[in-house]
Amino acid sequence: MPTPFTTEDFSRRMALAVETAALAGLSGLVVTPGPDLVYLTGYRPTATTERLTALLLTPDREPVLVVPRLERPDAEAAPGAAAVRFTDWTDGTDPYREAVAPALDPAGCYGISDSSWALHLLALQEALPDSRYTSLTQSLPMLRAVKDADELERLAAAGGAADATYRRILEVPFAGRTENEVAADLASLLLEYGHSQVDFTVVGSGPNGANPHHEAGDRVISEGDTVVLDFGGLKDGYGSDTTRTVHVGAEAPAEVREVHEVVRRAQQAAFEAVRPGMQCQEIDRAARAVITEAGFGEYFIHRTGHGIGLTTHEPPYMVEGEKQELVPGMCFSIEPGIYLPGRFGVRIEDIVTVTPHGGRRFNNTPHELGAVA
Repeated sequence: MPTPFTTEDFSRRMALAVETAALAGLSGLVVTPGPDLVYLTGYRPTATTERLTALLLTPDREPVLVVPRLERPDAEAAPGAAAVRFTDWTDGTDPYREAVAPALDPAGCYGISDSSWALHLLALQEALPDSRYTSLTQSLPMLRAVKDADELERLAAAGGAADATYRRILEVPFAGRTENEVAADLASLLLEYGHSQVDFTVVGSGPNGANPHHEAGDRVISEGDTVVLDFGGLKDGYGSDTTRTVHVGAEAPAEVREVHEVVRRAQQAAFEAVRPGMQCQEIDRAARAVITEAGFGEYFIHRTGHGIGLTTHEPPYMVEGEKQELVPGMCFSIEPGIYLPGRFGVRIEDIVTVTPHGGRRFNNTPHELGAVA
């Protein structure tokens, strides 16, 4: 089991969030249920409802967690509860005017969770008509991007569990079975290797592999198919996400092997570009240059990578135009691909973290074209 996060961990995260918000010109943060609230307090409500729950972080007050009274016992059991002051409210009262407004600057500008319901945001604006709000992804995109040692431990374990899943899936029959059946095998293996939640199991066989986000369906996989396998979820609260491409049956055609080799070299080039101070867009450029030079540039139709942590997709993004510099502790995918419409696709994906001297992979299964029966 991973080392539990402590009250001190959550207190430190909240203090850093307040400091970062001030540097961004914000009066504070309004954090509602979702990954940011989990990161800052360890509290994950059992259900997100129309009842307001909000963590209020401002530089001039201790952190305040506004919760419905009937949910306060659950909130007080969260590992970061000792680092906040609770304010509860009951049905029939107005939590926006009575609990939130007194803790905020009436004319302040606040970062608010992307996952906040419009119901809550509109009510806040009505209670504080001169206040302004901006999404946390827009205002503080790096809030959760740099992982500490305990978070890196969890991400490494999640990557290892995904690797074990891939090794086992190579032993499973593919030919004559549907994509859905192989996807169910992937989900079962992820759970067997310690995942508490399966987020996706992409099984794109034959022409379906040319759709990067193909959802497994009833297509029967045949000998000679090339199959893209992209799968992941949450283990101990942190994400896994890996992609490998396999061929069913006898040796793959020369074209499939050529395309796969181009993607393999692109993935390696992007990994070798990882180091502190490098801009995120440079990782995308490194992969894209290899694919473009090989003549397949128009068939690489998505960004090279995305951040990962408490969710499987989060900042930073490895994409043209993203000038955020890499720093040690950032974690993200490197997943170039080539997609030939109506024919087949190839993608190779690892989760990588930035170290003081370069990059470290959390996925370590072979990058060669896999072979399945």
